[in-house]
Amino acid sequence: MSKNRQLNNSEIVELKKLYKSLILSGITLERNKRKKVQQILNTWVSSLEEESLSHPIIKIFRTMIIVQKEIGLGQTALLSILLYKAVNKGIISIETIEELFDKNVSTIIIGLNKVYELYNRNAVIESENFRKLLLSFAENLQVILIILAERLDTMRFLSEYSILQQEKIAYEASYLYAPLAHRIGLYGIKTELEDLALKYTAKDTYKEIAKKLNETKRSRDQYIVEFIEPVKKRIKDAGFNFEIKGRTKSIYSIWNKIKKQNTTFENIYDLFAIRIIIDCPFEQEKSECWQVYSIITDMYTPNPKRLRDWLSIPKLNGYESLHITVMGPNGKWVEVQIRTRRMDEIAEKGLAAHWKYKGIQEEQGMDEWLKNIREILENPSLNAIDYMDNFKLDLYNEEVFVFTPKGDLQKLKKGATLLDFAYNIHTNIGNKCVGGIVNGKHVQLKYVLKNGDQVEVLTSSTQKPKIDWLNIVTTSKSKNRIKQTLKEIDYKEAENGKETLLRRLKNWKIEYDEAEIVRLAKKLGYKNISVFYQAITNERINLSEVRTLLSEPEQRENTEQRSAENYSLQTELERITSSSSSDVLVIDQNLKNINYSLAKCCNPIYGDDVFGFVTVNGGIKIHRKNCPNAPQMISRFGYRIVEARWSGKSGQQYPITLRIVGHDDIGIVTNITSVISKELNINMRSISVDSNDGLFQGSISIQINDLNALELLIKKIKNIKGVKQVTRE
Repeated sequence: MSKNRQLNNSEIVELKKLYKSLILSGITLERNKRKKVQQILNTWVSSLEEESLSHPIIKIFRTMIIVQKEIGLGQTALLSILLYKAVNKGIISIETIEELFDKNVSTIIIGLNKVYELYNRNAVIESENFRKLLLSFAENLQVILIILAERLDTMRFLSEYSILQQEKIAYEASYLYAPLAHRIGLYGIKTELEDLALKYTAKDTYKEIAKKLNETKRSRDQYIVEFIEPVKKRIKDAGFNFEIKGRTKSIYSIWNKIKKQNTTFENIYDLFAIRIIIDCPFEQEKSECWQVYSIITDMYTPNPKRLRDWLSIPKLNGYESLHITVMGPNGKWVEVQIRTRRMDEIAEKGLAAHWKYKGIQEEQGMDEWLKNIREILENPSLNAIDYMDNFKLDLYNEEVFVFTPKGDLQKLKKGATLLDFAYNIHTNIGNKCVGGIVNGKHVQLKYVLKNGDQVEVLTSSTQKPKIDWLNIVTTSKSKNRIKQTLKEIDYKEAENGKETLLRRLKNWKIEYDEAEIVRLAKKLGYKNISVFYQAITNERINLSEVRTLLSEPEQRENTEQRSAENYSLQTELERITSSSSSDVLVIDQNLKNINYSLAKCCNPIYGDDVFGFVTVNGGIKIHRKNCPNAPQMISRFGYRIVEARWSGKSGQQYPITLRIVGHDDIGIVTNITSVISKELNINMRSISVDSNDGLFQGSISIQINDLNALELLIKKIKNIKGVKQVTRE
């Protein structure tokens, strides 16, 4: 029999501290209910088996502290956390919970158990369980908040897990839980999850940035003091009651800027931000924030392009603040955030603070978001990759506010187009949209909406959605509706085409044989019979030719037999989304039924160490493992990475570019091109050379068979007198 998990001395001390903290936070229960909770917990704890991680009861108490102090939920949520595992173990029924406490506690426990049942099945993010997981989230806001608290606690103690578990949990945190926290307005939790995820998924990068931040801390702190002191004096003299502080940007945020701007740590100018928090009555908030803004911009020159006004129109998740960037001492740009105490608490605790201040159960904007999430998840035409992409699309969005001709306000994501606006009103309006009138001027479907635009949609009864509309719209709602309509159009066209063919067959006195029609469709180059029928509807097929082919004696020589060696019961999607780590995409010339291509950012060639990346459209891009974009892809989209390797022989030539540096000697370029031209199966496509101060730098584009041939060529070029360096771009 397994040994029960006992608390050790250090755990007992920790548990007492956590318990004391919770009691001080104001949890109150009637005596008989408190005794019942203690009995339930004692029974559950005594049933636990020995394990290496922290005692589960300690983890529960740590999660409760986060929920209470960092998110701001109350007694209902805390009781749910305390009791849900006891319900899960069958120690107490959900009906008894509802009798003892109330319906809200039992509802949250049901939601928590749904989520953890999926985790107990080792649910992977790419599987059908992912959809169920998100639907569980979308059913109850407090379940989302509790799960975020539990994940944050797990990330804080991630060193207790195995290396394999660390990577999986960290990736999940980066591409699911951090954006989820962002969307709900829990910016502190979002930032910490991102930093901790980077710590375990890109350890060297994290350590390097942390080290440089530590090295520059003294000078940075000194600069913050120099900036703050005169500002503090001016605001104090103006009679405001306020707090001012400086904060360093998160390691993840700095890493993101380095990647986006393709620069170095030393070139990131805004490593910190100044936050001014004003204490004032609600009715004076906007006025006092703008007065402080005026004081700051009188002292320091502002950058008008970096003004962010979330006072006039808050974000959908309730975030309110005024952000400006000013030129501080020594010509350095400094970001200043101006907000009130109420706004600051909402920024830190998100929805929970809204409930506290507004006395409501749920924010209307969050209701809209959850409704949209449900639409995504309940769409049967989406595969698992689409779920994740569309889900993230809606999590990290920002808003743009526009008006209908009648003056009604519409909210869309930043970057939304006129076509998005049309679909936001109604699917039929979107499907028939041919353009619009914005602020009195005619615009095209791809017009990008701006704050304050007044928008009128123009429609036509003959208009139909087109496949390229998916490149125009930006919201997941629009994409889903276009895909669904296109699918319906294809189905209708296929049905009409089939009816047309059946009528013709009857006239020709030819019996309908579906297997024969399938073979005919493939012979004519159509990937499936539905596309063949659609071609008939659209008159892209000469039906006289179809009659001739069907009248010919049956031809079997084109029917290929698939060998048992190459046969696989798995579909492409099943292989990509399989949780087994042994699944590998094998790339060779005979690979069929999988849409793959070589990435242009790193130009992999046969023999390179490679991996696959599943694109939004379902195809696979093959990248080199040392591709400059690999760390970011793995960090942001780890769930879309597919292990890949080459097989067979190189049956094609691959484009690559060599960068050569050397002394600008007479004839050196001729010598290089001569070496390349003598090589068999290597074709030179282009060459460009620059010379400066006795050195030359050249880029040579070639077509080559494989990695071995490339390495041999590089070795020969390096042996040419005057060549200093040869690298592959």
